[in-house]
Amino acid sequence: MSILFRKFTFGALLASTLTIFGLHANSYEPSQTVASLSLKVPGNNSNTYPLTFNRLANSNFTYQLTAAEPLPVTIFQKVVEKGLKRELTVFITASEDVYLHYSQLLRTGYRHEDCLFYLPGFWYRRNLRSPKEAPSFHTSDSWTVREDRLSAPLTGIFNEKNGESLTISRKDDFAHEALTTHKEGEVVLSGKTSLGYTGFENQDGVANLSFGFPYQETPRSYIRKLTLAPAVKAFQYVKKGETVILTWEIQENRSADYSAFVQQMWEYAYDSYQPQPVQSPYTSDRMKEVLSNYFTESLVTDKPLVYTSGVHLPTYDCTPVGIAEVGFVGRVLLNAYNALEYGEQQKQSDLPAQSKRVFDSYLANGFTSAGFFKEFVDFKTGYEEKTLSIRRQSEGVYAILHYLQYEKEHGRKHPEWETKMKHMLDMFLRLQQGDGSFPRKFKDDFSIADKSGGSTPSATLPLVMGYKYFNDKRYLDGAKRTAGYLEKELISKADYFSSTLDANCEDKEASLYAATATYYLALVSKGAEREHYASLTKRASYFALSWYYVWDVPFARGQMLGDLGLKTRGWGNVSVENNHIDVFIFEFASVLDWLSDYYKEPRFSGFSKVISSSMKQLLPVEGNLCGVEKKGYYPEVVQHTQWDYGKNGKGFYNDIFAPGWTVASLWELYSPGRSEKFLGK
Repeated sequence: MSILFRKFTFGALLASTLTIFGLHANSYEPSQTVASLSLKVPGNNSNTYPLTFNRLANSNFTYQLTAAEPLPVTIFQKVVEKGLKRELTVFITASEDVYLHYSQLLRTGYRHEDCLFYLPGFWYRRNLRSPKEAPSFHTSDSWTVREDRLSAPLTGIFNEKNGESLTISRKDDFAHEALTTHKEGEVVLSGKTSLGYTGFENQDGVANLSFGFPYQETPRSYIRKLTLAPAVKAFQYVKKGETVILTWEIQENRSADYSAFVQQMWEYAYDSYQPQPVQSPYTSDRMKEVLSNYFTESLVTDKPLVYTSGVHLPTYDCTPVGIAEVGFVGRVLLNAYNALEYGEQQKQSDLPAQSKRVFDSYLANGFTSAGFFKEFVDFKTGYEEKTLSIRRQSEGVYAILHYLQYEKEHGRKHPEWETKMKHMLDMFLRLQQGDGSFPRKFKDDFSIADKSGGSTPSATLPLVMGYKYFNDKRYLDGAKRTAGYLEKELISKADYFSSTLDANCEDKEASLYAATATYYLALVSKGAEREHYASLTKRASYFALSWYYVWDVPFARGQMLGDLGLKTRGWGNVSVENNHIDVFIFEFASVLDWLSDYYKEPRFSGFSKVISSSMKQLLPVEGNLCGVEKKGYYPEVVQHTQWDYGKNGKGFYNDIFAPGWTVASLWELYSPGRSEKFLGK
């Protein structure tokens, strides 16, 4: 069997010392590209052979690649011009059994210092929001990574000086993956893989696209949170007479700015890989039925706070632990509201009764002296988090306002809760900074512990909701001020960061929350103001979308996720620091559906369907528990690449997980239109 691997190159790429557009649409100059082949004899260091491009006439191939000495393989390239795109296919045929690794560089002609870089779901701009312990320019200005780290197997280089860009994307069926016994140095694969590598390299001040097969990671590999490891270079065994076929596509474009470039690249990736909904036996109703088991089995009732235990649970028994967390990964209050609503819909009286116990306990015992939520309490150790976060506080208010609105619609009033929430929203306005931002972390006395504004959009949601619920325009004014900050500091600068609480870097949730925040403001606005907020929502949404996989990464036999048949399309990577996929979506699918209708853009609603279908795949049900012990406890840390969040590795989960937020996220995914109803559309 052959390994299929396609590749596309452009002449402009190679001849890009001149203007990329127009002049070089039909050229491909070997003087602007460098290729090499590494051969390894097991037990010995590999030898690398620079390759020369020899143009062929009257042949099905464009070039033959040769070395200064005879090689046990023949290598041909075929270049097909497609306007501003080039398809480059490499054919490597073994004349004897070999272990090989193929590499190529394409010179952009751009000064490296003028460029911003893009590896979707992994690298944005220069990753300077990330620490030196994670992949970033702090450690190196040149990086190559294995393709399964990326939400689309491509790399783009954007020239800020003139708006030009050059992108290379891998095209293949991605059917194979192999296990290895080592994670660093030169490794021989145990079987066939479809995974190559991609990235960018600075050579003599010029930015280069770097790609090859099988995978490598340089100058460091990234194997767990804030842990860079030595470089790795993989070798594929190819039998005598076998041909490896590798294909890439290279395209050149021009964009107004980095945001427009990311939009262009996401649309290109979506159109190229054409992700389709994943077939599932589960309806949305069935998803909720199974997930509702979490509400019942996770409930802890013997503490001052009654809560669903959803943080730091072991996957092997899902035993409740002593942590009650209002928002973030615990989502106690949102789960209580979901249980109430579902229980009454299904006439399951136990769920509303337990929800009442949760709400009553938090009303009595869940507030700090100033009136903020006690957002993280560990009853086992006696620890209570004293440094508060705008994100957890906002998510708590969000849940309670949904609860109060639901109760009001059913003729039930809770004046004590209303007083508490109005007081909290007033304190939010007190916390808000002069530029409209909110500090990421603060103390009960309003002193600032982390002034970073990356978490600001999380506060927009409850402020807009508070405006509608209490009919208090001060809260809407505060929400609009957050949007001013978001537009100036995050959206216009294409710089989305520090929304998640367990990392401080470029992350998916910052752009997702920014898109949701401006969506809320669009829902309560009209005319030109609505159009403005809609445009901000659209712009931020492309960054959020860029974190979600549009292709299915391969897994090896013996890797549980592969044995389960997981399709990664529709799943989102987490952040630069945390390189795994998860089901964080909450209301974003509703945002996409709204944008699709507003802008008549079918890609948005199409991908919303992909997300909604794909996230049904790992639902734990009787007889198919998908690697966790209890029905409905949806997994969290899904390790889809060479990554170890603490235990296990690719194809498995970490042994500790937080189903509190996964259940809440999926519940909102399968409860579309909540905000539009709340905000009175």
